[in-house]
Amino acid sequence: MSSTAQELIPPESRDPAGAPSKRRPGRGRVRRLSSRDKLVLALMVGIPTLIELMLVWLPMLMSVGLSFSRWNGLDLADLRPAGTDNYQFITQDYPPFWPAVQHNMLWLLFLALIATPLGLLLAVLLDQNIRGSKIYQSIFFAPVMLSLALIGIIWQLFYQRDNGLLNFVLGTAGTPQAVDWFGDSSVNIWAAMIAATWRHAGYVMLLYLAGLKGVDPSLKEAAAIDGASATQTFFRVVFPAMRPINIVIVVITIIESLRAFDVVYVINRGTNGLEMLSALVIQNLVGEGQVIGVGSALAVVLLVISLVPIVFYLSRTFGKENRA
Repeated sequence: MSSTAQELIPPESRDPAGAPSKRRPGRGRVRRLSSRDKLVLALMVGIPTLIELMLVWLPMLMSVGLSFSRWNGLDLADLRPAGTDNYQFITQDYPPFWPAVQHNMLWLLFLALIATPLGLLLAVLLDQNIRGSKIYQSIFFAPVMLSLALIGIIWQLFYQRDNGLLNFVLGTAGTPQAVDWFGDSSVNIWAAMIAATWRHAGYVMLLYLAGLKGVDPSLKEAAAIDGASATQTFFRVVFPAMRPINIVIVVITIIESLRAFDVVYVINRGTNGLEMLSALVIQNLVGEGQVIGVGSALAVVLLVISLVPIVFYLSRTFGKENRA
């Protein structure tokens, strides 16, 4: 190419050797969405949003409204405003309410102090690359794939008074000394929490296993060089490094303790020592003795309590992103 022709080519179109560069047509332009693309995006966003509104937000708002009313659940003409009478009733004149609150708190403490540390211990042991670790992971995670209702039915086979496995092992099956684990109000809450622990520990184990795999190995090596023992390395280096996982597990544990329903409802419908807030909601919303206003007030109380860990988790998550 002659020097005259090269001078006619813009400098930004030349390569370092002086030859004209091959420019990609339309480079740097933003592609506009077609009508079809807009329709697909609208459907992908609109349909899930509509389902969320219809199945979650609308019932929640209706429950809040019904909690301030009196209604038989059949005729809209009988719908009457009640102010805060339903809330005053459940806190002052409804005997199962405060025992249910205590049982939910006991459930939370048991999961936090027994089930969650047990899941962490299983995760640490299985993270050692022992032989057959995949098989053990599957065994401990299997209860997570089962519903809590089915878990309650399974554990009834262990806790039956006459033919239960536990009484058989203790040698009391079929005798007057046999313990009615689900029928005795002084012990059934503990039996139910052990059944729930069987499932919760496997879930926590899976989350902590993922967290342990994500810890930088160089941190452990640096701690070992400094002379730290395995226990010191875990509690001072590894465990703090899993802070995001710890926050998630705390939130999950709190929510699991509040929504505890399936196991206790399978056992005795949440009565006789197994009163839980979620069971009281169903008892007042379903059946012959339904009191819609009281059941809705209980549901709103459970919702407000559940929002506390959710708001805490979201504030910590988004606050961390904003600081970054």
